Amino acid sequence: MLILLPPSETKRPGGDGPPFRADGLAFPELVEQRESVVDALVALSADEDAAARVLKLSARQRAEVAVNAALRTSPTLPAVDRYTGVLFDALDAPTLEQAARSWLASHVAIHSAPFGVVAALDPLPAYRLGAGIRVPGLPAMRAVWADAVDAAIAAASPSFVLDLRSEAYVALGPVPADIPQAYVRVVSEGPDGAVRALNHFNKHAKGELVRSFAQTRPDVSGPADLMRWAQDEGIVLRPSAAGELELVVRSVTR
Repeated sequence: MLILLPPSETKRPGGDGPPFRADGLAFPELVEQRESVVDALVALSADEDAAARVLKLSARQRAEVAVNAALRTSPTLPAVDRYTGVLFDALDAPTLEQAARSWLASHVAIHSAPFGVVAALDPLPAYRLGAGIRVPGLPAMRAVWADAVDAAIAAASPSFVLDLRSEAYVALGPVPADIPQAYVRVVSEGPDGAVRALNHFNKHAKGELVRSFAQTRPDVSGPADLMRWAQDEGIVLRPSAAGELELVVRSVTR
């Protein structure tokens, strides 16, 4: 099984790993695209005003331009430790035991705008770039990544893909249609049985789900295995009328 996660806009600074190398990440089919996007971001960063405008940065966020300027020289962190925010705080990968982290390395990929899909423990520098940004000198991110990510996932030949990405990142790399897959939406079910989609809290539920996977390390090769595991763990995961999977959260604390 391969689990696909979205990135987070917020990231942990610093790191103690070696500088970025496009060929030092999983999914080596994406080296050319990674090099192109990183080169364009570094070039854009030479003009702080232009970079702030393109990246839609506020005055308080202008330091992010310098972060991008140092993409090729700054220290790295494992991808799953680099990202913060609701999903990654719930996953809380730094507190997992080594066996759980090794499971993440083999089964989880994070889809980012500058690097495409990378393995959970791949070394990443800090950066600033969202899926919807058009970087000068490059086509739209969808044109950069969609076909390449599709081909890279196909080359990895996963038996089953569990897609926890946001729709913006799905557009940057759809899972090949011939690979068994399931897209997950998080919903809340009230006492009266009414179901509603969740927005902000869906990230927390997805992070908890992936943490449960890492801690239990199930052997999932298809939807039937996934549903059995979820039932054993007391996780409500069920097919929806739209052909997706619903991750049901029965009570939401705000």
